[in-house]
Amino acid sequence: MTAIDDKPPTTPDIVVSAKDRRRALWGSAVGSTIEWYDYFLYGTMATAVFNLHFFPSEDPVVSSMLAFASFALAFLVRPLGGVIFSHVGDRIGRKKTLVITLTLMGVATMLMGVLPDYAAIGVAAPILLTLLRLVQGLALGGEWGGGLLLAVEYAPKNRRGFYGAVPQIGALAGLALGNIVTIGARAIFPEEAFESFGWRIPFLLSGVLLVVGLWIRSKIDETPSFRKVKAEGTTQRLPIATVLKKYWREVVISTGAKFVETATFFIFATFSISYATSFGYDFGAVLAFLLVGAILGIGGMLFYGGLSDRIGRKKVFLGGSVAVAIFIFPYLAMLSSGNLWLAGLAIILSFAVIWPTYGSLIGTVLAENFAPEIRYTGASLGYQLGAAIVGGPAPLIATALLAAFMGSWIPVAIFVVVCALVGFVSVSFVKVRHNEELDV
Repeated sequence: MTAIDDKPPTTPDIVVSAKDRRRALWGSAVGSTIEWYDYFLYGTMATAVFNLHFFPSEDPVVSSMLAFASFALAFLVRPLGGVIFSHVGDRIGRKKTLVITLTLMGVATMLMGVLPDYAAIGVAAPILLTLLRLVQGLALGGEWGGGLLLAVEYAPKNRRGFYGAVPQIGALAGLALGNIVTIGARAIFPEEAFESFGWRIPFLLSGVLLVVGLWIRSKIDETPSFRKVKAEGTTQRLPIATVLKKYWREVVISTGAKFVETATFFIFATFSISYATSFGYDFGAVLAFLLVGAILGIGGMLFYGGLSDRIGRKKVFLGGSVAVAIFIFPYLAMLSSGNLWLAGLAIILSFAVIWPTYGSLIGTVLAENFAPEIRYTGASLGYQLGAAIVGGPAPLIATALLAAFMGSWIPVAIFVVVCALVGFVSVSFVKVRHNEELDV
């Protein structure tokens, strides 16, 4: 690959202004927030609505597990979405891909909001709901890599960790926004009305967010890295083939790094709702604690992203992996204490302090290990494979472990420790690239 300083005379100089960078960051953050808002609504409603109205059963545990299973299915198609849309992103452009994925996600979410339940159309209801969930998985599989590269490929070399944390903020901002809208709908409607039709409002509001997101992304130019690839004629005819042939080690490392980030996120964000409410805590109170943690976590994400630019991404990521392996034991103990405020403190700490240590860096760490002509494909493949293996199934695995071990949370904690260990070992092999040029 030709270095930037030695590029051939035919390669035009690529000038990136401060305004371009700000616009890219804004577009990355807003688009990512909308995508994750849509995606997380399903997880929130899985334990409040879908288990009762789309997956009814005489045993509430079975209903919850069926709802979580449909939640997990989307993760299985995320790698496919990553491959399909990253192929477009590496050959045609990041911007075009992001418009397609945002539209797919928004339309699927709105359709969920008008879908009849089991009582109205029988078994067709869970089937159609699951199909729409699969569309969400495909869309997010393609969205993540493009949104990440929109920020990272516009970033100055000494602020790439901070810039890379911005699209990752979308996960917490989307979670917070979803909880705000859900809490608002619950406050407006009595419980019976919320379970009947009020829950549909957060899904229908996705249409408004879709219009806003598409307008913002229409104002953004292609990333400097992709423009350089096009100018130098180094685009790959089949990026996935190049990745599997030359970058398979980086894909394995990326998949392992994703274990700790994705498993703990969905334990904290999805499983904790079901687990906490099983002890009699009010569903709205649990969502409120999640909301506070997510909002505080946004600041944590920016802090740790900036810290990685100063002391290195490995140190921050590895420290976070150790921290969550220790924290998971008091976390689950506090959730099961029967004390609402102890449980709330655990939920807040999980997102305000612990998860951002590695959640803010996963995108930058992955992007820095792939060349620009296959970066979208390589980073997306590793990220989505890790999510498919442990991310989506994490709430289902945790629920099954609770059922198998008579309600004991110790096996759930051990599961998280194993994921943290896999992440720690994987990131130990990552190349150190902070404060270096990205495309050399």
